[in-house]
Amino acid sequence: MARIDAENWEPKILAFCCNWCTYTGADLAGLNRMKYPDNIRIVRVPCSGRVNPQFILRGFQKGYDGVLVCGCHPGDCHYTSGNYFTRRRFLLMKRLLEYAGIETGRFQARWISGAEAAKFRDTVLKVTEEIRALGPNHRMKEADDHE
Repeated sequence: MARIDAENWEPKILAFCCNWCTYTGADLAGLNRMKYPDNIRIVRVPCSGRVNPQFILRGFQKGYDGVLVCGCHPGDCHYTSGNYFTRRRFLLMKRLLEYAGIETGRFQARWISGAEAAKFRDTVLKVTEEIRALGPNHRMKEADDHE
């Protein structure tokens, strides 16, 4: 079984970002050369409301230490009410993950607009630090064939 060096360990974070707001904010952060951890993997989705709870569970199963869902601010959704669905789904997913034994801090949702590049950077930094404090996710990780 592979050992994890606690000093050099970096959490892997999966981020589902709304095409119309958060993804644009992430792109703007990159264009402005804002520094944030490179351990985040961004999945561009049409709307945060389209993030199926199975995607979140699958992220944890695939070995991600944290999952972040980002979308437009409530009331500013390109699809009118997608982020309201996200907000309701977020509360249910928190309960489900807690029931499954996953620390609630490993799954987070944030509202970031396309003009908030600094907020995207700050959010990624904060989420990375919070997940680093929780340590590696061993709870739902699939068995690796190489172990």
